[in-house]
Amino acid sequence: MTDPQTQTITIQRTHQNSLELPLYSEVREGIEGDADSVTGLPYLGALVNNDVCSLDYPLSMNCDVEPITFENRHGIRIYRRTLAFLLSKAVTRCFPEARFSLEHSLGDAYYCSFQINGNPGIRQSELTSIESRLRKVIADNLPIRRRSISYADAKQRLLDQGFTDKLNLLQYRNPPMITLYECGEFADAGLGVMAPRTGAVPVFRILAYKPGFVIQFPQWDREEKKLFLPDFEKQAHLFQVFQEHKQWGRVIGVNTVGDLNRLVAEKKEKAFIRISETRHEKHLGDIADRIARHHDQLKWILIAGPSSAGKTTSSKRLMVHLQVNGLRPVRLELDNYFRERKYTPKHPDGSYDFEHIDTIDLELLNEHLTQLDRGEEIALPTFNFLEGRPEFLGNTLKLEEDQVVVIEGIHALNPLLTAQLPSSHKFKVYINALTQLKLDNHNRLSTTDLRLIRRIIRDFNHRGHNAKQTLSMWPSVRGGEKRWIFPFQQEADVTFNSSLDYELAVLKPYAEPLLHSVKPTDDVYGEARRLQDFLAMIVGTPQDQVPPHSLLREFIGGSIYEKDH
Repeated sequence: MTDPQTQTITIQRTHQNSLELPLYSEVREGIEGDADSVTGLPYLGALVNNDVCSLDYPLSMNCDVEPITFENRHGIRIYRRTLAFLLSKAVTRCFPEARFSLEHSLGDAYYCSFQINGNPGIRQSELTSIESRLRKVIADNLPIRRRSISYADAKQRLLDQGFTDKLNLLQYRNPPMITLYECGEFADAGLGVMAPRTGAVPVFRILAYKPGFVIQFPQWDREEKKLFLPDFEKQAHLFQVFQEHKQWGRVIGVNTVGDLNRLVAEKKEKAFIRISETRHEKHLGDIADRIARHHDQLKWILIAGPSSAGKTTSSKRLMVHLQVNGLRPVRLELDNYFRERKYTPKHPDGSYDFEHIDTIDLELLNEHLTQLDRGEEIALPTFNFLEGRPEFLGNTLKLEEDQVVVIEGIHALNPLLTAQLPSSHKFKVYINALTQLKLDNHNRLSTTDLRLIRRIIRDFNHRGHNAKQTLSMWPSVRGGEKRWIFPFQQEADVTFNSSLDYELAVLKPYAEPLLHSVKPTDDVYGEARRLQDFLAMIVGTPQDQVPPHSLLREFIGGSIYEKDH
């Protein structure tokens, strides 16, 4: 038998010479130093053949290795995941009797709930104790170790620490080994790579945010080459939407992925699907009722939201509810107000920036909106996408007394888009998929990942894009959202939460085979693997219970609105 110690593998390092190492060497042995020589940022993990791995991962084959720092989107996730892990450690050490949970994101922070003896809320003295403990753990620069242990041993370890919520995720899975991350006496289930030492995540802020608190994460200043903490934005409206949704989840008994898995496994998801869809219907009806009550003033329904939030179906369903209220809604397509292609803004690399607000002819649009608002008739443009210019083909529009105009698009809440319309004539709707589900008490479910899974399926079904293409475009899409959508969400008069808490069970069978098409040679393989690992925790269900009017049909197909124009 060959002695593994005598075997070697070849490590190809980014911008460095290749390296021969003994078989099963740890990743860190193939990387020079503990931090990037230019930025000084510590290495948080590494890409091994494009897969995200911890620095103590044993290498078993020839591979390409690229270290990960905070500059990399994978590094940002590792940083946040590690801080959340250490925060859980600090809370457990300071208040072992407390019920603590990472609930959801608020901008660049996570909101955390906290209660002792059933009393929700946290006192400043308790928050100070937690922060002091967390800062000490980080200052001590303790090792964080990754361990793969047997299912039985992992289950017992989690039970000993009182983490029964984590066992729900394992109830419908049977892996022979479980990955735990350990720091001192504290251990937690590994749902993603952690930094190698506690000192790698020194920059954060903890703030009271009633009834709980938030932990805020840093951003990277590329010019100054340092981490910094911007002012925290409370986003009270968004927080209220999350809180209302979570309260609904508590009422029906579905707050975690484990709860959803149990419903699906026990064949009880049908009622939950009906309840979730009816909740959507009721909310859209309430929005339409509110608009109708003020129709003497409101003429312009402005709808915006990020990619794959479900804006198209939601706006069409809202129009139906407006008709029920005796109004005649009409759509004004912003695409027809695109500037001639030669005037379209460009990215630094010379490619067209179609998400820039100056892609739209704001002067012409506002002129037309003002004329319509005064009751005048306009000549509608039609954009010729083949020739890249607007045309006037004889189409006209004049609003009648019982008509309202629905404008849906990424810039709809940007004040520049409708700058010349009276504010009292506008009603602004923000749409986003803000799921209240979490994986367990220490691991939130990313609303961004939910939208990304939706988009992967929709792009394949309706745009002919494979998962690799969608994943490659996603960072650019996210950049556009952060610049053109999220800054204006607080402008909304109402937020429609488009998440359906059953949808992951339906999306899983669609998304998994698409993600399998992404290979280790693709630079987005790490993203695909991360989403695959996440979906592996979900129990899937067929789509036949999803009604044809559901927002989910916009992505999986079969919507009654697909042929609407």
